[in-house]
Amino acid sequence: MQNSRYIYKGCKKLRTGYTTGSCAAAATKAACYMLKNQEKIDSVKIITPKGWNLNLDVHKCKFDEDKASCCIVKDSGDDPDITNGVEIFAEVIKRDDNKINIIGGKGVGIVTKEGLQVPINHYAINPTPLKMITQSVESIMEEIEGVDVIISIPQGEELAKKTFNPKLGIVGGLSVLGTTGIVEPMSEDALKETIFIELKMAIKKNSKYVILVPGNIGEKLLSEYYPIEDVYIVKISNYLGFALEKCAELRFEKIIIAGHIGKLIKPAGGIYYTHSRVSSTRMEILTAYLGMMGMDRENLISIMQCTTTDEATKIIKRTGMEEVFTTLANKAADNCEGYIYGNIEIGVIYFNMTDLLAVSDKVESIIGEIEHE
Repeated sequence: MQNSRYIYKGCKKLRTGYTTGSCAAAATKAACYMLKNQEKIDSVKIITPKGWNLNLDVHKCKFDEDKASCCIVKDSGDDPDITNGVEIFAEVIKRDDNKINIIGGKGVGIVTKEGLQVPINHYAINPTPLKMITQSVESIMEEIEGVDVIISIPQGEELAKKTFNPKLGIVGGLSVLGTTGIVEPMSEDALKETIFIELKMAIKKNSKYVILVPGNIGEKLLSEYYPIEDVYIVKISNYLGFALEKCAELRFEKIIIAGHIGKLIKPAGGIYYTHSRVSSTRMEILTAYLGMMGMDRENLISIMQCTTTDEATKIIKRTGMEEVFTTLANKAADNCEGYIYGNIEIGVIYFNMTDLLAVSDKVESIIGEIEHE
């Protein structure tokens, strides 16, 4: 089934794909249809959180009066994704109550460490895919009281060894992921070119100010806490240093950098390319600053052993050391200013997955200027 859409990264035309979450939701919907109607289905339509429609081919269909199963083949488009071409199965089994019970099967990992979006001992099916799967059931199964939904990825356990899942404490398989349902390709050269183009567009529209966000988390939470027009916002992925250099080249006067602390703690340690494969020093930076601020040895060891900054944040809040977030935000802002030789005023905003953690000293004044421009 043709689902290709294209986006332009600089001068390159790249084909989008769809996430493991979209595959799981589509397979669930198709299996529900077969269970309800007792007939095979060749394709299934879903609407992604991004608002795009997908019409996906359905494979390996099986059904009887009590259960149904099928798979969707993952297509990552032009993104170099390890899960491209993987079969993602959903099996739907009737229940005798009114519950929708969604679990992982073979090849879907189980979370064993705190700090992720999924609780410990739960299957690694992230909140957005979980919601999509639930909606898929509800859209079809009105006349059936309840179902078990089992999502499985037969190749998942082997493929997971080539991902960050073992390091994150996700064991036994892959994660079912996706916030928009769509995979957008990320060619490095093309992405840098796109960042530069968007910065040039921003300078033409507002002349002095720009807000840099690594990705969707920063953009979403920024809009919740500060009602700022999109015209000021540029997504920069992991290329903070590159974006700062181009901001200086274009002569912006003031910058806000806003995003998840897991990304933006890194410039506090002098790191300006934030991909975790290259720079995984979050806990080292956090532990060093907490040590300087007097945290006891036992909790410092616990911080160093954390998998994510969200997990570490719980310890920091429990021990009353939240001041470290403001200290780090100010250090990150100072380092970013130094990176471009102090030619631009910079403020840094730290979020976790859901909330504002801290702002550096210059943020409120810069935001105030933007709001009154």
